[in-house]
Amino acid sequence: MRIIKKGKVDKSRCVACGACVKACPIGAVTVWKGRHAVIDENLCIGCGKCENVCPAGSIEIVAREVRQSDAQTLV
Repeated sequence: MRIIKKGKVDKSRCVACGACVKACPIGAVTVWKGRHAVIDENLCIGCGKCENVCPAGSIEIVAREVRQSDAQTLV
């Protein structure tokens, strides 16, 4: 097993300001239809930059365990 970190958005708290989009170094975050941020789990590297800039506190970096074979495709 391996631990990976990914961003998660609480859509009910997101104000769709776009700060997270600008902070993401690899473009894993978008704002969907001006409503809330969406993080592409396949691109997210779990760096926490989006979480740090979110004024609404709607983004959290979460860790989870995955099987080694699955971790290769998620990193």
